[in-house]
Amino acid sequence: MNFNKVQFERSFGTSKQLPPSTLPEIAFAGRSNVGKSSLLNTLFNRKGLAKVSQTPGKTSTINFFLTDDARFVDLPGYGFAKVSKSERERWAELIEGYFNQERNFALVCSLVDIRHPASDLDENMIGFLQEAELPFLVVLTKGDKLSKSKCLQQRSAIRRQLNLPDEVPMVITSSLKKSGMDELRREIAKSIQ
Repeated sequence: MNFNKVQFERSFGTSKQLPPSTLPEIAFAGRSNVGKSSLLNTLFNRKGLAKVSQTPGKTSTINFFLTDDARFVDLPGYGFAKVSKSERERWAELIEGYFNQERNFALVCSLVDIRHPASDLDENMIGFLQEAELPFLVVLTKGDKLSKSKCLQQRSAIRRQLNLPDEVPMVITSSLKKSGMDELRREIAKSIQ
């Protein structure tokens, strides 16, 4: 898979607008301030592909990015964002609507901020992915904010907290230092073979 050959395809504001799933899809889900857009830009070696903002929760649509082999799906962040209740409900409908459709789910990357224990919302997302038997991995973001030994401690603690078996990959990443990206790319490439 060529991670340098990607283009923004389209944004959708409701789940009813979503196009049929014609390629394997790699979805990215996480809290509003977890660094999803920064991670996507680093993953694809492109600065402005996914919109990054100082204000958490700017991704308010489902954004599709196209490569030759797959579609990458940037889901709205959940939780933190300071938006109206109706807007949060629309985001929830978008996320649930996406997962409730017949789609070619190759992999869901569930993003968790490594600096903190997983939130209740993170636990709910992982629980949903396990219950739905969707292929997923956990991407621990903001690894540059902690020492290497603290990152490894946090990874173990979060694995225990989420009650994840060893076969579920957990990748420590930093968009700032570009660390963990090769491992994440390998896991994504494996998912669509």
